[in-house]
Amino acid sequence: MIQPQIPTGGLNSNKAEEYPSYSGDGRFLAFASDRNRGHRDIFLYDFQNRQLIPLPNLNRRDSSQDQPALSADGRYIAYVSTERGRSDVLVYDRQTQRSRLLTANVQGSVRYPTITADGSQVAFQTNQLGMWNIAIVDLEN
Repeated sequence: MIQPQIPTGGLNSNKAEEYPSYSGDGRFLAFASDRNRGHRDIFLYDFQNRQLIPLPNLNRRDSSQDQPALSADGRYIAYVSTERGRSDVLVYDRQTQRSRLLTANVQGSVRYPTITADGSQVAFQTNQLGMWNIAIVDLEN
């Protein structure tokens, strides 16, 4: 039996690769993976250059990052993190290399963030009111 070749530093590894999200122009693909010692992190693959793009200050050793969603140009990544000991939605800006916490005042769980093409709004599910609802955060305010 022929085993598929797994590219080093590429799209697939021998660990779980989940929640793929394309940028609007199709150049970038964000995804979550357990490839770093079983620790869940977010990765960004550049199809034009055929390599992973570094995401300084996004992935943290003391938490998990999951469920990425990309803006159209790939500058912004909305994602779920457990860095505060619970699920939160954050937005990472590749230009400033910083994340912004969007759910500091949300009680309950959050999941499945999505971001507008221009990166101005993020929607996600929250069970803050006792059932799953949609919340929208305007990032320009």
